[in-house]
Amino acid sequence: MTEFALVAVPGWRKFSWLRHGFSRRMGGVSTVYGAGEPGETGTFNLGWTKEDDPGSVRENRRRLMERMSQGTKGMRLVTVRQVHGRVVHRVLVEEAWAGRLETPEGHAVLEGDGLVTDAPGVLLASGSADCVPVLVVDPERRAVGAFHAGWRGTAARIVEHGVAAMAREFGSRPEDLLAAVGPSIGACCYTVGEEVRERFTAEFGYGEELFRTVGAVGAPQMRVDLWEANRRQLLGAGLSAERVTVVGECTGCSRDEQGERRYFSHRMEAGRTGRMLNVIGVALPGEQ
Repeated sequence: MTEFALVAVPGWRKFSWLRHGFSRRMGGVSTVYGAGEPGETGTFNLGWTKEDDPGSVRENRRRLMERMSQGTKGMRLVTVRQVHGRVVHRVLVEEAWAGRLETPEGHAVLEGDGLVTDAPGVLLASGSADCVPVLVVDPERRAVGAFHAGWRGTAARIVEHGVAAMAREFGSRPEDLLAAVGPSIGACCYTVGEEVRERFTAEFGYGEELFRTVGAVGAPQMRVDLWEANRRQLLGAGLSAERVTVVGECTGCSRDEQGERRYFSHRMEAGRTGRMLNVIGVALPGEQ
């Protein structure tokens, strides 16, 4: 079976205490969403979707945690029930390790679209299948954040609220922060309606710059660039441009060398698809 791959931010590898990555589609044990026959390459679905076997999802998550813990079981995964808003939760180590942030089945208890922590041994995760995952790290205070920004969350300024939460909870200074805008649907594939344009232009002074019209005369399509929208939010929150990385891989059209999809895409697969997890955390002292 092909081992799953994680997309890492090259400049972040120098932090021995940091664990992070954006997951991809293939290399797990799930037998749905375009997987091969049993025993061949399966999909690395990490979401509790209705089509997948919960046992397969648990095994995929176990493998993810084993990788993040570098062969030990020294980290605890914390997720959130995403609602396309701007609520950000601080995760405390005692809550995570006591199991109060998940149900017995492993489902998230917290509701919102952002998680922040400075607790060693806690791995924060946001789920995605087109929406924009944004990971933030404060190297000075060893604090991290994971945020989920669909178009509604982007319009609600979830990333700005996330940076503000890190400042409030940990004393993080925007100029110290590093951020990565992860794989998500790009302007190459993301067609939207007038509702989205009206919301963005009302919310952001640069909103009009995020849109372009493509297609034949008489049948135009409007596209929005959520990568740039979230990058601009990070700059507006005080981060410098050179400290923001945009991965730049579209979940809608990115393919591997064999022509297979690299990522799950809710839009391109008409809602029947898996979920990636986009993770970040501070390793336990013995694992740094």
